[in-house]
Amino acid sequence: MSVLPIRTFPDPVLRTPAAAVGTGRRDLHRLVQDMFETMDDVGGVGLAAPQVGVGLRVFTFDVEGRRGHVVDPVLHTEGELVTEPGEGCLSVPGLHYRPERHARATVTGVDVDGAPVEYRGEGLTARCFQHEVDHLEGLLYIDRLTGEDRRDSRRRLRDAGYGRVAGTTQADRARTVSSSFGVLR
Repeated sequence: MSVLPIRTFPDPVLRTPAAAVGTGRRDLHRLVQDMFETMDDVGGVGLAAPQVGVGLRVFTFDVEGRRGHVVDPVLHTEGELVTEPGEGCLSVPGLHYRPERHARATVTGVDVDGAPVEYRGEGLTARCFQHEVDHLEGLLYIDRLTGEDRRDSRRRLRDAGYGRVAGTTQADRARTVSSSFGVLR
């Protein structure tokens, strides 16, 4: 299996809605395994396929003792909107904010073999599901910010210092990248 390079803002793949996977993809097992290996290598709790340059509706997660993946996920949220301490993103390195997210979330879909899956969570797990499904819609967590946090994130992303942080992060991660999976169509 391979550790894949993680795309960072402003890569256009992060702003492009991912395509449905459907059935019969033989390369899906490898993609999911590579995504797990990549997520583990960088210490992430979730990873969406667009973050590794693949425009398909797939994400992996390993949060609060639960590990899994979902193909063609459908997200259902409930409960009040809450802000949790410092949400970040592997594709927006160096920034942490507190976007509002629903307190509870359920994600349904299928696994790599086409078997139905359903995961429910609250707190960090619910936040992870919402964050990863946003990636599949072409959204970043910073798009959910409001007020001064939104203005601050825009300023920081335009700042030359952010470019250095993103470049350093990518260079550090490149040391463990074993090969590129490439873009699946």
